[in-house]
Amino acid sequence: MKTVNINNLYIIIQARMTSTRLPKKIMLPLCNSTVLETLINRLYLYKDNIIIATTNDGTEKDIIDLCIKLNIKYFKGSTENVLERYYQSAKKYNLKKNDIIIRITSDCPLIDVQIMQKTIDKYLSGNYDYVSNRIERTIPIGLDVEVFNYKILQEMYDNAILDFEKEHVTPYIYISNKNKYRIGSYKEINDYSKYRLTLDEKDDYLAIKEIYRKFNNNIDFSYNELIDMLESNQYIYDINKNIKQKIIVN
Repeated sequence: MKTVNINNLYIIIQARMTSTRLPKKIMLPLCNSTVLETLINRLYLYKDNIIIATTNDGTEKDIIDLCIKLNIKYFKGSTENVLERYYQSAKKYNLKKNDIIIRITSDCPLIDVQIMQKTIDKYLSGNYDYVSNRIERTIPIGLDVEVFNYKILQEMYDNAILDFEKEHVTPYIYISNKNKYRIGSYKEINDYSKYRLTLDEKDDYLAIKEIYRKFNNNIDFSYNELIDMLESNQYIYDINKNIKQKIIVN
């Protein structure tokens, strides 16, 4: 797989142990390791670019231990104000205003580097403040990528007032100020948004484990290979099809 040929790129992954629907979900076993380590391994080409933005509420020890084990950068911050945690993570590692930030959440162990790169390419190809593949969704839930720079992150941090802006990091751009910012969407030609590949509840975990079982717990497969497998095994879709995705309420 080809990596993005830029030096000023940081993947900031928010991670916590205090999920209300499935506590400690990112440390559940997966692919002979854990959900979080599997996600990191899927991003192995970008290991030096990763920052884990975790909490400082006393529950984060397993996350920190994993970061130390894998030599991954990390920061501990507010549990509830995720925007502040995100900003302080970037500040700790001295990001500059034009440094590119890739936002990923830790409950997405099927994250795809090819989809990520295409979203980054969309950001770089136009005069955008923010690009994502989730606003006009064609990809499965769980392969979400958001791209912006440190300057925009600082603006969000300095100006966000509402709770939902602070809890979810980027709604300040695409909800509260969507007419102010230049927003772009990366879309695939074919729509596979019906598939749910994120980890919020037990059935999500069962579906994700089954996907990896079909790949013999090998983590190195492409987006097209993933989609072909899902299309050929519709029973996997049925495992967690009834789970409702949490909607951001402003």
